[in-house]
Amino acid sequence: MLDLMPITPGWPDIALRICSALAAGVLIGANREQGGHTAGLRTTTLVGLAACISMIQANTILATSLNTGGSMDILRFPLGILTGVGFIGGGAILCRGDIATGVTTAATLWVITAIGLCFGGGQIVVGAVATALTLIVLAPLKHLQMLMPCEEKGSVTIKISKADDIPELETFLPAGSAAVFNALHEIDDRNEAAIFEIRWTSGQSGTDAFAIAHALRAKFCLMEFEHRTTVN
Repeated sequence: MLDLMPITPGWPDIALRICSALAAGVLIGANREQGGHTAGLRTTTLVGLAACISMIQANTILATSLNTGGSMDILRFPLGILTGVGFIGGGAILCRGDIATGVTTAATLWVITAIGLCFGGGQIVVGAVATALTLIVLAPLKHLQMLMPCEEKGSVTIKISKADDIPELETFLPAGSAAVFNALHEIDDRNEAAIFEIRWTSGQSGTDAFAIAHALRAKFCLMEFEHRTTVN
């Protein structure tokens, strides 16, 4: 059966495993490439291929060990591969303050490794199902996530006169938004820079960052606006 790992895989079976891993890597990698992510088509395909070949090697060594009367813990191979990919995934994640980027990219590398291990171990059906589910998560669910209302945040710096009071920023923001005063810095003898953290709800019926920036620019001297979000 396709989902049983033969003790001694033949060349046709090995070719099927490698081709299946390549196909999964190309499909998932193409999705990431279209989104302009760091781990794109080549990286994803290579990770899946490496996992598949490593599992094939483990299968071959296991067969040799059994034929010679020895014993071997085959679980060390997939566990070691997953640990190694963890370093690659960690390199794909970038944190700047409270902004994290590349989390989904790291998770994608992790799952393509597991898929490659499935194909390398001869579990073709499991690997194919896992590939299909991964593509569903990366494509349709991404659009669904964009429609869901979620809280976002950012920071804004406005220029005010020292003679004026610090403004209540919420008064000028769209409904449902909130603003918290954070800091005040001197610019010159007459002016100061007031820094606020702002929060709002985005989604299909929510507010976007452009609307926030436009509302503030219409009322204040906007020096800086930063949208703090998570990029995957």
